[in-house]
Amino acid sequence: YRKHEWEKHGTCAATLPVLNSQKKYFGKALELYQHIDLNSCLLKAGIKPSSSYYQMTTIKEALTKFYGVTPKIQCLPPEEGEKAQTIGQIEFCFTKELQLRNCTAPKGESDPVQADLKLGTEELSVCSDTLPTYYPSQVQ
Repeated sequence: YRKHEWEKHGTCAATLPVLNSQKKYFGKALELYQHIDLNSCLLKAGIKPSSSYYQMTTIKEALTKFYGVTPKIQCLPPEEGEKAQTIGQIEFCFTKELQLRNCTAPKGESDPVQADLKLGTEELSVCSDTLPTYYPSQVQ
C-alpha cells in the first residue's frame, strides 16, 4: 500500500525538499492528517459516526466552513436494497507550499500532496449530493 502511494503521489512530491524521501513524505502526510483532525471538525458540526444518515450537502458545508476549502469526498454506492451511500474517503488537497487548497482546482495544477483517507480498497466514486449518507466510524 505504501509503495503504491509513494509511486503514485510521492514521486511527484519528491521534487520538493520538504518531501523528497519516503520518510519525509509519509511523515508530512501524518502531520497534515493530525493537523486537519477531521473527526473533531465533523463532531463540532454535530456530525458523528453512527447509524443515522446525513445529507451530503450538510457534510460538505461543515467541512468547507471549517477549513475554508472544498475537499473531495468519495463514497461507496448503496448496496443492493439500501438507499444510503457510505463515505469512503475524504481527500484534502494542498499546494506545493503545503497550504490547503480546493480540490476542485483547475486540472492543470499538480497536486503533490493529498491527504488520502481511505476505507478499504473498494471502488469509490464521487458522492451523490442527493442520497442519504452514512458516516462510518472507520473513516480515518
